[in-house]
Amino acid sequence: MPGKVKPIPEGFHTLTPHLIVRDAKRAIDFYKRAFGAQQAETHLTPDGKVMHARLKFGDSALMLNDEFPEMGARSPQSLGGSPVTINIYTEDVDRLFNQAVSAGATVVMPLKDQFWGDRYGVVADPFGHKWSLCTHIEDVVPEELEKRAKAAFAEMAKKGGAAKPGSAGA
Repeated sequence: MPGKVKPIPEGFHTLTPHLIVRDAKRAIDFYKRAFGAQQAETHLTPDGKVMHARLKFGDSALMLNDEFPEMGARSPQSLGGSPVTINIYTEDVDRLFNQAVSAGATVVMPLKDQFWGDRYGVVADPFGHKWSLCTHIEDVVPEELEKRAKAAFAEMAKKGGAAKPGSAGA
């Protein structure tokens, strides 16, 4: 008699991002080259589209599939963009950032040491998804974080390029 089935399968976490992409086979190849993802599983439809794929990123996973507009599965390219950014923590953000750009990612925000204690930058993949890449470089206590945030927003406001803290754009 089989044992009790785990409600969260082995190798999964409670939350797993699931991306819809145009040309999932090409996206899988890109994520492997750009971010070092490992292909855990892939299931194809009879016509060769990716119905389901799971990639491993360190201790985390990401699922993805091709667009299936007839089922409401549309990519950021079909929708005109995505409001979501996927975050990857890594030991060497400079290496990963450069690797992603070399693989074809576009720089959205260059790498920089940030006030909250991370070295952080953002890239966009060729499929319309944004990825923030970072390495934690400093533990910042809440009081210091608040002070640094105010200073950072004041500096951005001087340059005319940032919303005020607490506004919809911040």
